[in-house]
Amino acid sequence: MTTHPEHLDVLVIGAGISGIGAARYLLAERPGTTFAVLEARAASGGTWDLFRYPGIRSDSDLHTFGYEFKPWTDPKSIASADRILAYLRETSEEYGVEPHIRYQHRVLEAAWSTADARWTVQVERGDTGERFTLTAGWVFGATGYYDYEAGFTPTFEGRDRFRGEIVHPQHWPEDLDYAGKRVVVIGSGATAVTLLPAMVEGGAGHVTMLQRTPTYIMPVPSEDKLANGLRKVLGETRGYAVARQKNILKQRLVWQFCQTFPKTARTLIRSVNAKALPEGFDVDTHFNPPYDPWDQRLCAVPDGDLFRTIRDGMASVVTDRISTFTETGILLESGEELEADVIVTATGLNMQLFGGIAITVDGTALHAPDHVAYKGMMLSGIPNLAFAIGYTNSSWTLKVGLLCEHFCRLLEHMEAEGYDVCVPVAPEGMATRPLLDFEAGYVQRAIADLPRQGDRYPWTMSMSYADDVKLVRGGPVVDEALHFSTASPAETTTASTEAVPA
Repeated sequence: MTTHPEHLDVLVIGAGISGIGAARYLLAERPGTTFAVLEARAASGGTWDLFRYPGIRSDSDLHTFGYEFKPWTDPKSIASADRILAYLRETSEEYGVEPHIRYQHRVLEAAWSTADARWTVQVERGDTGERFTLTAGWVFGATGYYDYEAGFTPTFEGRDRFRGEIVHPQHWPEDLDYAGKRVVVIGSGATAVTLLPAMVEGGAGHVTMLQRTPTYIMPVPSEDKLANGLRKVLGETRGYAVARQKNILKQRLVWQFCQTFPKTARTLIRSVNAKALPEGFDVDTHFNPPYDPWDQRLCAVPDGDLFRTIRDGMASVVTDRISTFTETGILLESGEELEADVIVTATGLNMQLFGGIAITVDGTALHAPDHVAYKGMMLSGIPNLAFAIGYTNSSWTLKVGLLCEHFCRLLEHMEAEGYDVCVPVAPEGMATRPLLDFEAGYVQRAIADLPRQGDRYPWTMSMSYADDVKLVRGGPVVDEALHFSTASPAETTTASTEAVPA
């Protein structure tokens, strides 16, 4: 007797903040839909379970980074990873997501067959090594945007000479002892500015942030007193909703101000930094980036902790280029040598699309740059594949929530009309540009390997929550770009894997 693989309506890949959110929306909006969440690791939480470096936290406020349907009740608005992880797992339990998560299930391949109108997915069990097959009507990629296996570390001359320890924040050793030691953190992004005060608090002798280029850094309160007050007055649900809208508006206004008046924004940020730093500190060398505010993400430091450690003399900033590692530290191009016992390479991430899964459509391998993003959630020419990528200029989850809502509405439409297949088809000759208009190093290193975006809606990657509320939440599911069909061989139109040339 032939045993058929298990079939699901939707296969969600990843049990991080996006995957848990997608599962909750399916349960709430599509109660008859069969689905499972496959998670390669042994625990949920994604980023917030993977990273273990000192001080890891969100630099977005949790009233917007949290789910719209699940109030954030912790008094800390800028929260540590353990608090965020507890919130995610509480959400998973409270909304019935947990029974749908299958841990240590790594998706290796996903192959679409137009004739069968379904995905055939190869899965490997991390605990037993067993490999098996599932089929699904839809695949929803909630895999995040970076490679979980390895962070980005540039080649450093003389690295093997260094006699101390070298660690990358993505793979932080549980037993790393840095008490009383000299630490050099290479990098100036969110991870680096988090590590400095956290390692000082953890007992490091002195921590130096070595940066090639400064980053815009702003102190923010770790507690949102107005949001906490609103919850007391209006109740958890209503208070959270009002605080969320307040912070969404605040984020947008700050971003728009920086984009419209970059010189004024630069002056204001410099003024805030100068007041927070010791008298006579060289602000223009160490806190004055060569680019405009929000060309890269602005780093937030809760309660100005980074500046406090610099004022106390426990941390310092050096802006220079590395010539070579030495036995005892790092020799800079200026000739200065930074002595170190521990070097932390907070040099960023490696972007990775769909978690590195091998995707084929009717036997043709997906080549992402040949495809254009549709509504920021599907790819031209690729049937029944959705994914979640959040905002770069605001809280990630704001976008993900809207996409999950829209995805459920799309499934509803297909069920009502009897369709099995949905594929976006881009207009011929449409001009395209890189998927993300963002100058961060991790984006620029990967931009040539990512899909493209078009020059008009719905082919643009919107970075405006207000626009997406109108277009994604309030707009119609059906438009001329989406082609629907049934599984009947006589009626199904073969979905091309060709897209608009870049």
